[in-house]
Amino acid sequence: MIDYESDHSSDDEDQLISKSQLKREMQALQDMGKKMMELPQERVKQLPMSDSLRQAIEESWRIGQREARRRHLQLIGKLLRKEDDVESLITMLQALDSGSEEHTRRHHLAERWRDQLIAGDNDTLTSFVDYSPGCDIQHLRNLVRNAKRDQEKQKNTGAAKKLFRFLREAIDTAENPSGS
Repeated sequence: MIDYESDHSSDDEDQLISKSQLKREMQALQDMGKKMMELPQERVKQLPMSDSLRQAIEESWRIGQREARRRHLQLIGKLLRKEDDVESLITMLQALDSGSEEHTRRHHLAERWRDQLIAGDNDTLTSFVDYSPGCDIQHLRNLVRNAKRDQEKQKNTGAAKKLFRFLREAIDTAENPSGS
């Protein structure tokens, strides 16, 4: 008697992906490509991607016809399948998407750093510079000093908001070094 199950190892079964699953994955990549097409140019520059994908996205901004955009979106999905590091691209897109958990996490992280820097001393500043080594230290010191001054005088000149924006950009750069 022939044992049909012994011909297929469990590794082969793990390798088999249904056609429907492949279509779902391709559709997810096209949806991701659509989000990338809708991003402003300065945000696209921050994303870690190949030059061919970046050129395809920039080209999509010039396409106005519906059917042409749909076909171009399929091209972008195909290019996304060839990308080396899709996971970091997904993480960065989620960080830009205001409804995502990653965006919220980074937002709260920037708020905590801002509050600690305003309340803290040079050790806190050094800790942040260790976390984000590429940031402009002198500019950071000035922003912290202005925010502390606002807090002491109980004024709101927007210094804390400027500090927050700086910290958020530094956090994004620190967590996605290939996108900078």
